[in-house]
Amino acid sequence: MPNQSSTQTVSTQTSSSLFTLTVAPAKVIRGSNVLQTAAKEIACLGSRPLIVTGDTSQQAIAHLRTFDNSQKSLPKILAEQQLDTAQASYGVDCCEASLKSLQKAAKAHQADVIIGVGGGKALDTAKLVAQQLQLPVVTIPTSAATCAAWSALSNVYSEAGAFLYDVALSRCPDLLILDYDLIQTAPQRTLVAGIGDAIAKWYEASVSSGHSQDTLIIAAVQQARVLRDILLQKSAAALKEPGNEWREVVDATVLLAGVVGGLGGAQCRTVAAHAVHNGLTHISGHGSIHGEKVAFGILVQLRLEEMLQGNQLAAAARQQLLKFYAEIGLPQKLSDLGLGNITLGELQRSAEIALSPNSDIHRLPFKVAPEQLMAAMVSTTAPIDSRDTTINRVSIRGISDEVEE
Repeated sequence: MPNQSSTQTVSTQTSSSLFTLTVAPAKVIRGSNVLQTAAKEIACLGSRPLIVTGDTSQQAIAHLRTFDNSQKSLPKILAEQQLDTAQASYGVDCCEASLKSLQKAAKAHQADVIIGVGGGKALDTAKLVAQQLQLPVVTIPTSAATCAAWSALSNVYSEAGAFLYDVALSRCPDLLILDYDLIQTAPQRTLVAGIGDAIAKWYEASVSSGHSQDTLIIAAVQQARVLRDILLQKSAAALKEPGNEWREVVDATVLLAGVVGGLGGAQCRTVAAHAVHNGLTHISGHGSIHGEKVAFGILVQLRLEEMLQGNQLAAAARQQLLKFYAEIGLPQKLSDLGLGNITLGELQRSAEIALSPNSDIHRLPFKVAPEQLMAAMVSTTAPIDSRDTTINRVSIRGISDEVEE
């Protein structure tokens, strides 16, 4: 078992409640070709690891380049540390069936540490299985698509890819290994999606927590601003060539995005952008990547602020993001997510799920009705119109006409 004293947790006792933050992994190792060195750290956590991964990531870890430029598989690297390793796939998603199957696999192997290798779904699954079995967990991201390698949170989906619920974990991973050479093997689309997921931190945290007087939340919001600026300034260059700026953007999407949620807690993590993502998963399934839907959700959130509050700063921010999205390849409208033929009924279903009673969209400082959210979802690329300050100007008929085009 891990040294519990090393877990980065902050608790603040007040007269009415205990406020607990899971701030960061106990240890982060980052660099090029670091897996062989990091294997020694894994050996400190257990001797019988279960590797939880997916089909694509299995291929990525089968031929890893080590510091001496030789190629070895991850199981072979671990075997050199006298670790008895087993491997299991998380299947189609981080879903309840996968969790049960992996629990059985871990018990059959008598695993004493879980290693998650892959994208957000693999890492979320590994973290949750480890918590259910009370085992330490190591996260090894194979792409920069999310901050799942850092966070103390797992999202659970249906086997069809529809978001069901999230689970707040008792701690962040015991060890995070960020190997730039491994990340570089991922399709560029995953980094673009990670940029969309990470940049949402500013647009959501500034709304939900921008007026907070809590020291750590103030710090989290400011880190979200820094994160946004790094991504706006460096993403285009990073996507052209994997050099210094590429590594800075990878650090931003995988690590700094996790810092924001760690310092600020759930209050700083998600608002409307992630709520829109959750609703879209019920009509799009596995058709688009998490960060792509979140990026679209930012535009929807800003559009809501425009229409319901007459917020011209939100309008200007949306126009800035539309240019940025066009430059790096993030979705600007529903058709960019493969939902160009969405029906009015599907749009309404997505909006209603995004507005469910426990949804984070209710962190917005105003109430949103389903028809208002639907109107925002179909007008993310609308030009700024000073007259468009109220949802009453957008009718359900207008929504239907735009959806059918």
